[in-house]
Amino acid sequence: MTAPSHTDRARSFDAAAAQYAANRPSYPPALFEAIEQLAGRPLTGARIIDVGAGTGIATALLHARGADVLAVEPGDGMAAQFRRSHPDIPIVRGNGNALPVATASADLITYAQAWHWTDPAHSAPEALRVLRPGGALALWWNTTTLDIPWRAAQAARIDRRFGAHPAVERNGSGARAALADPTGHLAFTRRKVRWSRRVPVDTHLANIGSHSIFLVHGTRATTAFLTEEKQLLLKAFPDGIIEETYDVDLLVATTP
Repeated sequence: MTAPSHTDRARSFDAAAAQYAANRPSYPPALFEAIEQLAGRPLTGARIIDVGAGTGIATALLHARGADVLAVEPGDGMAAQFRRSHPDIPIVRGNGNALPVATASADLITYAQAWHWTDPAHSAPEALRVLRPGGALALWWNTTTLDIPWRAAQAARIDRRFGAHPAVERNGSGARAALADPTGHLAFTRRKVRWSRRVPVDTHLANIGSHSIFLVHGTRATTAFLTEEKQLLLKAFPDGIIEETYDVDLLVATTP
């Protein structure tokens, strides 16, 4: 089988937008407090462009904290799900490589689980174009906590079957700060925020099944893996409830 391309993986979410919206993890309040601290301004009243907004998980949280948010999303399915879930938040079609917004129009640009789908050679200069003086670019990812044994074992099983654990992007992890801006115009400060949620095993499986590495391999391969995985998880968690622990990997850069 030919390895799926980066474009194939990016487009795979549109067919699974409802699954994504229903099962993906959210983000903790401490993340937004860290963004405010590193950006040097409150989110309340800030003009924010949330790029690669997907189904609106992060966008809605920013909106709830009093920000004036505009979502930018390239995918048909994801944008349609966003509109169903958040009819009161504006959304436009586009991507970070060529933002459909005016120059110097934003206090903050955010990318939740989305910067790795852009070409930073284009998206970094675009962020600088759109940000006002003193603005900030915030990038973050929910990452798998591989210091927790059952999570590490699951990641190894995924790696053996599919070749890459979905939460460990090849341009991510420790290399994220170095790769986030190849132009060298942005100086990122990094924070990690640990948090967890308790979910039924089926929610956990639907969450990992909504990652692109599963979506591009098709229903048969994904179903076979998740069926086996459910049996293993129920042995470890006989009550059917799993505590998913995440480290949010946050990068924030401010403009002069």
